[in-house]
Amino acid sequence: MARAVCLFAVAGLLLSGCSDEAADMPELGYVQGVVTLDSQPLKGVTIYFKPEVGRPSLGKADESGHYKAMYRIDKEGVKVGPNRVHLEWGLDDSGPKIPAAFGAKSDLKLEVKPGKNEFNIDAVSTTAKK
Repeated sequence: MARAVCLFAVAGLLLSGCSDEAADMPELGYVQGVVTLDSQPLKGVTIYFKPEVGRPSLGKADESGHYKAMYRIDKEGVKVGPNRVHLEWGLDDSGPKIPAAFGAKSDLKLEVKPGKNEFNIDAVSTTAKK
């Protein structure tokens, strides 16, 4: 009996060390927020988080402009560290023109920390400034 208990204990320890994550999975921070254009929800826009090295993460804004970033289709998160952020319409999506400062050549950088991060992005158009 004691031997069986010992075997179960060893098996439990071995299995607890197993993970379905790849050994090269970077540290991720969970990122969510609201994206707006001139303070109005920017429904359907895609938000890209591109680290200096490694794969980008992205999120898609819902009806209220809320998004959560995904590292993979089945994994929430953004690589921890500085990320260049830009907004883009997908192939099946369209909407108002994205201001250049928030588009593909954006210089917007956000620092993703371990744990939870909230980044609300208000893209301001040049027409709104007038």
